Amino acid sequence: MPSELSAVAAIIMIAAITFASRIAGPLLMTNIIISPRIERFLNALSVSVIAALVASIVAQNGLREGAAVGLAAFIMLGSKSAVWAMVSGMALAAAWALFFH
Repeated sequence: MPSELSAVAAIIMIAAITFASRIAGPLLMTNIIISPRIERFLNALSVSVIAALVASIVAQNGLREGAAVGLAAFIMLGSKSAVWAMVSGMALAAAWALFFH
């Protein structure tokens, strides 16, 4: 069983790594000339990270999560509103859990 000291050490280590990675980005980007190609890449990066997270959640879980993501994507494409997309996906997942589990 881990001691309280090892838990604190792990938290401090994770905080230091997080801080270093947050500082490293801006420091590294000061040396790079941002071309339109790099700007497009950086703009698309956040979307690809979110897509990877959603894909891993859907892959690890079942039909309920897949249906919720599908509905949210459909609502997002139709309404262009991320809020309505999230609300509809969460509502479908909650209703599914209520009625089918």
